[in-house]
Amino acid sequence: MTETLITNIGELTTNVGTPDDPCGTWRDAAVLVEGERIAWVGSAADARTLRLGRDTGFGAHEMRPKAADPPQTAQSGHLEVVDAGGRAVIPGFVDSHTHLVFAGDRADEFEARMTGTPYAAGGIRRTVAATRDASDDALRRRLRAFVDELHAQGTTTFEIKTGYGLTVADEERLARLAAEVTNEVTFLGAHVVPQEYAERRDDYVELVCGAMLRACAPHSRWVDVFCEKGAFTPEESRRVLAAGIAHGLEARVHGNQLGPGEGVRLAVAMDAASVDHCTYLDDADVAALAASDTVATLLPGVEFSTRQPYPDARRLLDAGVTVAIASDCNPGSSFTSSMPLMIALAVREMGMTPAEAVWAATAGGARALRRDDVGAIAPGLRADLVLLDAPTRTHLAYRPGVPLVERVWKDGAAL
Repeated sequence: MTETLITNIGELTTNVGTPDDPCGTWRDAAVLVEGERIAWVGSAADARTLRLGRDTGFGAHEMRPKAADPPQTAQSGHLEVVDAGGRAVIPGFVDSHTHLVFAGDRADEFEARMTGTPYAAGGIRRTVAATRDASDDALRRRLRAFVDELHAQGTTTFEIKTGYGLTVADEERLARLAAEVTNEVTFLGAHVVPQEYAERRDDYVELVCGAMLRACAPHSRWVDVFCEKGAFTPEESRRVLAAGIAHGLEARVHGNQLGPGEGVRLAVAMDAASVDHCTYLDDADVAALAASDTVATLLPGVEFSTRQPYPDARRLLDAGVTVAIASDCNPGSSFTSSMPLMIALAVREMGMTPAEAVWAATAGGARALRRDDVGAIAPGLRADLVLLDAPTRTHLAYRPGVPLVERVWKDGAAL
């Protein structure tokens, strides 16, 4: 079994905390990884005397390097010792909302928005056309490149939605390709009504709830629907979610992005794991979320790219709502996979503290995926860890745009 000891951690974010410190912060800490799991969390001083049944060679690493020095690594037997040199370690990011299987590009739409053209969901159909024309191999290559991009920026767990095929065969292949790289696949046949069904909405909803769902369910864990003006009505959305639940899938909802609506309350009523966007909320929406287990997943990259108002995270947090942040990486409204950027935007534009934003990007994302094995650093959990080239997690917001991810471990293996 491979074992790794990360020691001399200046600030360790465990997310096993208290109301005063939800991030469960340790100073001068160490983490022991055995195989794919975390075996021990403690102080760096205790790590020096930790008995592992063999000479660990700690003596060569007791001198802490300067903060500017790269992390030091040494091998001794089957134990790898990594000296963090006073740097910060956080859980791997959990990106609970992405659309990574697609073809084409919509940079022209972004340019138009920057000159005043408002965002509308209709551009999705352009990506649908390009994706339908692409081969499996082309989609797979691009998807693998996105996964490498995620890992390089510290994201170790991620969800992927379908929704750019909108035929039975195309939605099935998007779900199948997504399942090659993640267990968190979401069937989003109810993304928009495709052009060929523009005058036959009921027929398309029937297709989504029937043949399309049956084809995609074997590859999927989740069912989602875009409950929004210009996409699907609350009644249509409820029908899609109910059909997915009947097939053993769990529910998620796109809601309240483009204006006030019933998406949030539908998500709560259907016990959805999360409702995503949450840009336009009234008091009843906030109260419903606070009284439920449904996570409000905020997607600040969308507001950055569309120039819409940012969601009010402070209002949600103060009401006791569980908040996650995610990238919504997609070619139309948020073409970024950077969770560090989401943290910086959440702090600057949505009223979150750096600690709240990091929690939302890790533990919050895990809650949005109803996962209890990721998003935190504690014995028994998956060893998904990120070593930052910074002394504290605050630097993720303090130094926006700077590549601070020094090293990443996924299931105990260095990426």
